[in-house]
Amino acid sequence: MRAIPLCVLGGLLAMPVQASEVQDLLGRLAAAERQQSFQGTFIYERNGSFSTHAVWHRVEEGGQVRERLLQLDGPAQEVLKVDGQAQCVSGALADQVSEGQAWPARQLDAEQLSNWYDIRVAGRSRIANRPASVLVLEPRDQHRYGFQLHLDEETGLPLKSLLLNERGQLLERFQFAQLDTATPAVNALQPSSGCRPVRFRAADNMADGRWRSDWLPPGFTLITAQLRRTSSSNDAVAYLMYGDGLARFSVFLEPLKGSVVEDARSQLGPTVAVSRRMSTDAGDMMVTVVGEIPLGTAERIALSMRAGVPEQASQ
Repeated sequence: MRAIPLCVLGGLLAMPVQASEVQDLLGRLAAAERQQSFQGTFIYERNGSFSTHAVWHRVEEGGQVRERLLQLDGPAQEVLKVDGQAQCVSGALADQVSEGQAWPARQLDAEQLSNWYDIRVAGRSRIANRPASVLVLEPRDQHRYGFQLHLDEETGLPLKSLLLNERGQLLERFQFAQLDTATPAVNALQPSSGCRPVRFRAADNMADGRWRSDWLPPGFTLITAQLRRTSSSNDAVAYLMYGDGLARFSVFLEPLKGSVVEDARSQLGPTVAVSRRMSTDAGDMMVTVVGEIPLGTAERIALSMRAGVPEQASQ
């Protein structure tokens, strides 16, 4: 029997420890947003542009989560959210937040994510004068981006997050400059007078499955399906959200009612938007896919949307 080199044996012995540490880090990250109060300032970078923001995140005794974000440089922008649902917005954010928009909490499961990402602990770092564990998630296919997460060793909060394309190029950076894990005062969560309330309109679950996708990237499943009413009319817009446990994208389907609209595609940093005209028995629709996924993937999703009862999407 050949001797096993010590370096190989050391790697084999480390594998269960690595898997256990990955699961622990992902579990703490998923719980931190729902259970940990904090306040601080962070830097956001996209397309080489930087902005600085203040955040107050308060978990109430009953479990309700209130969060206020305020941009500190450039145009004044503010948003107040309760349990992930925008209550008021100001500045350019008013055009980016849909009425009644809410983002379900991510369920970060290491076993599930390992089907679509190679996950490993890449060492330790120090962010905002706090020790952090570095978690790397590299995609196994071309349909999602890679992540590098620096997680606070005390709380599990993400102190730094890098979103990387298939060539390892930076698409988006989020990084705390200062973090205080004390519970913010109630008055810190009060919005300014310029924060405009978000109006809530009817949103009905689409249990009848009137839309389907003939193709989805492997691992992505439907999270939310709703019918919403536009603010300018009473037209119903179908809203679908898909996720793989970490990455997400949304699909909007809006009746055109004779409007002439051209197909379009755009990308700003990691966020893509692809719109295309689709003919149905009920008339033409505009399909728009928005999310932090590669442009080619978004285009294929937009082309795959169909009217009718869902079938098993091919992968």
